[in-house]
Amino acid sequence: MPVAKQLVTKNRGAAEFVPEHPTLALLQQAAQDCRGCDLYKNATQAVLGEGPKKARLVLIGEQPGDQEDLQGRPFVGPAGRIVDKGLEEAGISREKVYITNAVKHFKFEERGKRRIHKKPGAGEVRACRPWLDAELSIVRPHVIGCMGATASQAIFGNDFRLTKDRGRPIEVPEYGVAVATVHPSAILRAPDHDQREAEYKQFVEDLKVMRKLMEAQQ
Repeated sequence: MPVAKQLVTKNRGAAEFVPEHPTLALLQQAAQDCRGCDLYKNATQAVLGEGPKKARLVLIGEQPGDQEDLQGRPFVGPAGRIVDKGLEEAGISREKVYITNAVKHFKFEERGKRRIHKKPGAGEVRACRPWLDAELSIVRPHVIGCMGATASQAIFGNDFRLTKDRGRPIEVPEYGVAVATVHPSAILRAPDHDQREAEYKQFVEDLKVMRKLMEAQQ
């Protein structure tokens, strides 16, 4: 699958920064020089994906969080712990999953000494898309799991509604099959214990759908 050469009106887009013949290591290095949108100005570093080159499952989140921005690795904070636990309960080995984000720089606003997550705009998601396309073109997964609305719309389009089609396998011509689920940070933000438990159980069920799809393509 060729790397998309998408440019946007407001942002330059990342296409010109993506290596012509990328490897995962080259992408990680090249992304540090990306100026495709303005998010690089305040972030510590670009954070690309992590996992095996030929993973059968790719999980896509929204963007790096505070800890990911500081450590340079995806899903190493509280949301990452939810992912690790969920994968284990769903019977999926974390070591066999490639995990990344639709946007590679942390977008935030400062409140005192804290950096609070701020949702990336559609233009920023489009500007960053060449990095995601490059990752997918290298890994070529059997199944894609989209965690949250931003990742889901990056794959399915802006009309996709997570509340309507969560957990349902959907054919995506350029990628094969993809399944949308909630972002693990939404589980953490649930207002009470019972709702967190319910959201987490559904998250695990969605991961089990992905596992079955992986097994069916062995």
